[in-house]
Amino acid sequence: MNIGEAASRAGLPAKTIRYYEEIGLVSPPRDANGYRRFGEKEVHKLAFLARARGLGFSIEDCRMLLSLYEDRARASAEVRALAQRHAREIDARIAQLEQMRATLGELIHACAGDDRPDCPILRDLAGR
Repeated sequence: MNIGEAASRAGLPAKTIRYYEEIGLVSPPRDANGYRRFGEKEVHKLAFLARARGLGFSIEDCRMLLSLYEDRARASAEVRALAQRHAREIDARIAQLEQMRATLGELIHACAGDDRPDCPILRDLAGR
């Protein structure tokens, strides 16, 4: 199948597939005319990458996950450790977002939101 069909089946834009090929995540065979030819194996790998990226794994994590997936002698402990590290990173980002939301909520509460020019939000952003 061509890149358009593969993109549709894997749930990825063709541009993303081209990027994944450029960075070596996928290597679809090419026909004599140079066109990419995707089979079930390549589409499965693309769908795997789409799901991993949808869960927020980095490109390098995806590279490692693909490597582990293709290694039938892998230890699932490696996969679990990678997933646990990623979950901790997500937890840290959530904590940062919660702190940002709390600070913003305080600033919104402190702002009268009326016709006066005084604004605690702008004062805080200006570092005063």
